[in-house]
Amino acid sequence: MSTDPYDILGVKKTASAEELKKAYRKLARESHPDINPDDSEAKARFVKISGAYDLLKDPELRRRYDAGEIDASGQEKPERQFYRDHAGGSDGARYRTTRGFEDFGDPADIFAEMFRQRSRGPSGTAGGFADGSQFAMQGADMRYAMDVAFLDAAQGATRQITLPDGGKLDVKIPAGIQDGQTIRLRGKGGPGSGGAPAGDAYITLSVKPHHVFRREGNDIVMTLPITIDEAVLGAKVKTPTLDGPVNLTVPPGATSGQSLRLKGRGIAAKGKPRGDQRVELKIVAPPEIDDELKTFMETWRAKNAYDPRRGMI
Repeated sequence: MSTDPYDILGVKKTASAEELKKAYRKLARESHPDINPDDSEAKARFVKISGAYDLLKDPELRRRYDAGEIDASGQEKPERQFYRDHAGGSDGARYRTTRGFEDFGDPADIFAEMFRQRSRGPSGTAGGFADGSQFAMQGADMRYAMDVAFLDAAQGATRQITLPDGGKLDVKIPAGIQDGQTIRLRGKGGPGSGGAPAGDAYITLSVKPHHVFRREGNDIVMTLPITIDEAVLGAKVKTPTLDGPVNLTVPPGATSGQSLRLKGRGIAAKGKPRGDQRVELKIVAPPEIDDELKTFMETWRAKNAYDPRRGMI
């Protein structure tokens, strides 16, 4: 698979943010480790897909990548290595680097030069170059996938993931995070070398659906079953919300599909006003129609028949 994030997502460089998101979600679903638990290649694809989207969905990182300032992993491109040759040979030659060795064609040349420099260094200089400086490289970034309960994503929580080496990592889930978003944990990736800092950990979240609630923007939407008498006469009906049940007033003459609003009962995402909860009513007939109800409805129909479909045909 190409390392170019555009190739990984299968989009053009001119792709819009919405096109990027659509491509990412399609590919992530196909390669998600939970869907392919025994497919190591699928897991590797998922990591690459997530990394590509993390880079391109950020306008500034995308601009810098397009300008050649950073590589496909989001890291600064290294300064060009250089040699200062002196007359009569290469004694005293030095080179420097930031985080990589892209200018060398063969990795073997990199290590050959490192050990050549070290062999000319003063006695007792360990792990460094001829001038006593240390070779340093930041640790690798690590990427993980994590399933999150709907309420944890809506309200925020702290959960643990198990790392490949058996270790544990606490992940603070901010309130209002959405499906497919990625959390960055600085310094929780692979260890650095030569005193350089550790890499970062990126956790891409998959929010599980809820059996009652669904999310639209920062609003919570749900369908509330009501009885025939509650619809006709009106009622106070206990209704679930993110913060616990509340009594909702159903007005007399309510109908299926009618939407009632609970202000400020939606998602409280950071930096944004809290959304509302929309309650869509659904009239549900009793499980059994007894003789009394049947006789009543027949009598009522004979005197008060009306056609709610009038004008549709």
